[in-house]
Amino acid sequence: MLILLPILLVIWLVPVIMIGISDRTRGNEKIAWILLVIFVSWFAWVFYLLLAPLKTDDASPKQ
Repeated sequence: MLILLPILLVIWLVPVIMIGISDRTRGNEKIAWILLVIFVSWFAWVFYLLLAPLKTDDASPKQ
């Protein structure tokens, strides 16, 4: 049982870490996705992979 708990904790943290290091979102949107994953878990991570970013930054200059 003591071995299973750390393994489950790491599996649960994988989506949070992946969103945290991702360049797909930033700022408040990234924080919102991380909170959503913490409270809704893996389903939110799947939605992040499919939907993020929620809005595009069209104001930035194209290079």
